[in-house]
Amino acid sequence: MKKTYLDNGATSFPKPKEVIASMTNYMSLIGGNVNRGSYKNSFDAENTVYETRELLCKFFNFSKPENVIFTSGITESLNVILKGLFNAGDHIIVSSMEHNAVLRPLNSISKLGVEYTAVPCNSNGELDVAQLKNYMKLNTKALVMTHSSNVCGTLLPFKSIGKFCRDNHLYFIADTAQTAGAIPIDMKDLNIDILCFTGHKSLLGPQGIGGFLISEELSKITRPLLEGGTGSFSEYEYQPSYMPDKFEGGTPNVPGIYGLNAGIKYINSIGINEIQRHEEHLTQLFIDKAMDIPEAEVIGLPSSKGRTAVVSLNFKNYDNGEIAYYLDKDYGISVRCGLHCAPLAHKTLNTFPYGTVRFSFGLFNTTDDINYAIDSIKKVIAKIY
Repeated sequence: MKKTYLDNGATSFPKPKEVIASMTNYMSLIGGNVNRGSYKNSFDAENTVYETRELLCKFFNFSKPENVIFTSGITESLNVILKGLFNAGDHIIVSSMEHNAVLRPLNSISKLGVEYTAVPCNSNGELDVAQLKNYMKLNTKALVMTHSSNVCGTLLPFKSIGKFCRDNHLYFIADTAQTAGAIPIDMKDLNIDILCFTGHKSLLGPQGIGGFLISEELSKITRPLLEGGTGSFSEYEYQPSYMPDKFEGGTPNVPGIYGLNAGIKYINSIGINEIQRHEEHLTQLFIDKAMDIPEAEVIGLPSSKGRTAVVSLNFKNYDNGEIAYYLDKDYGISVRCGLHCAPLAHKTLNTFPYGTVRFSFGLFNTTDDINYAIDSIKKVIAKIY
């Protein structure tokens, strides 16, 4: 049976062979830890880790490699920032399209006196920046927002949001889980103070690696979530305050960093604008064909413009889970069904509590994949009917 992977919103697959080779090379030929050895292999690993910080700086137009922090992924990154930057009495503004990686930490710190307000988006997932001022309070400190919905792909207007934050002296914290590696992101142009990213989606690295890029101002006042050995100032029993060691207690995921390094280089070799054009083409083709299926409702925007390569379908009068099951069982098509760890977004899109069937396209998908998926959807509907 043909296997067709259309779940890139969860994690990209397949990974470039360069990513696999880089990780294998480290684990089989280098193996040295970073900041823990004074021998060549350890120095080689340290050089690659630093080079990866520099690659990320260039990728996101950021100027301080030492303020690029590696974590296990974007969920950890968001937890570090939300639990380490805010205090009782602070107020945070988010959107109604946020993932639970934002909402659950916020609910946790709300018990400690941190307030947050979710600004409603419309039924396509779009945010009207003009309404943000209506949710401002005297104690509002920051906006924390997803760049793109992981449910319907709608992009939030980060350029306007960044300007709003600058004009109102607010910190702007970006969740780029669905956009880093898929579309260009310029931290300076968008006025982003902290950019949280994951390595295993459109950055084409492995699971278990991510991080954040943090401004100098906020690096000084954010408390680390994890503390432990850093290989530096080992004579002291407290966490170093200088970067990046302040936030990188414990042994880093060096194989993951090697994979991320290769993933970024692979993207650069193709060009992120070319990747964006390719994924937009696939998305538009899928939307156009899906709209011709009477039983399928396209959730969100009716075009590839203003969205990433994520398309959710709701099959009216059908069980979405059954559709996804037969797509996999009979046709080898991998998609994700349900609420996608984003219940508030589904409520906004009027797809709660049943969720949707999500199709998400990546660099290695083709027009043949789209045509096969559409044809298979029609066959599944006919079978169930």
